[in-house]
Amino acid sequence: MITHIQNRIAGLTYRAGKYPKKYHKKIKPYIAFTKATLSNPRSVGAACPSSPFLAKVMAEQVDVKKEGYVIELGGGTGRITRALLEHGIPPDKLITVEYSPELARHLREEFPDIQVLEGDAGKLDQLLADSGNPPQHIKAIVSGLPLRSLPKSTVKAIKKNVYKLLDDKGLFIQFTYDLRTSSSQKNKFRLIDSSVVYRNIPPARVNTYMKRV
Repeated sequence: MITHIQNRIAGLTYRAGKYPKKYHKKIKPYIAFTKATLSNPRSVGAACPSSPFLAKVMAEQVDVKKEGYVIELGGGTGRITRALLEHGIPPDKLITVEYSPELARHLREEFPDIQVLEGDAGKLDQLLADSGNPPQHIKAIVSGLPLRSLPKSTVKAIKKNVYKLLDDKGLFIQFTYDLRTSSSQKNKFRLIDSSVVYRNIPPARVNTYMKRV
């Protein structure tokens, strides 16, 4: 898969030489993703950047009319970040968490109006507390992290933080490459929506959970 991305970069680089302005934005995410993957594959986890179609489906699960912050876990190349902003989430109400220094730098350059926290999503509560202006109400946490590829201890810590920080009836939106129908996660979350996005590489299922009160 990394070879596929490198080939895609090569093609975009060739066209960028002919049309620099047109292809500049297209090639930057792939370069940032490849650098992060090569330097620390485990920290990235995903096979390739999320498609705009997957990002759009995930963003549309968030109710823009409801008050509160939206936390994005694993900002990556910014596909989901951009989809959330285009969906109507105000920049000052969106906080993105990214573990990779390369991708965190890329996100800050692409989205200077949002807050980007660099660190482990399993320590989300501490990252927010140390941010200087921790959000008081979090209505949704949108995860771009492929949890199945992460260590079990990290996944457990992430889910614990998600439940702890979400408002009552807040939403936890997670994608997975496992296309089987999901179920509610024990007594903490209730599955309220699930759909498959086939226009993603590989196809992914988007599950939306509501925090049980």
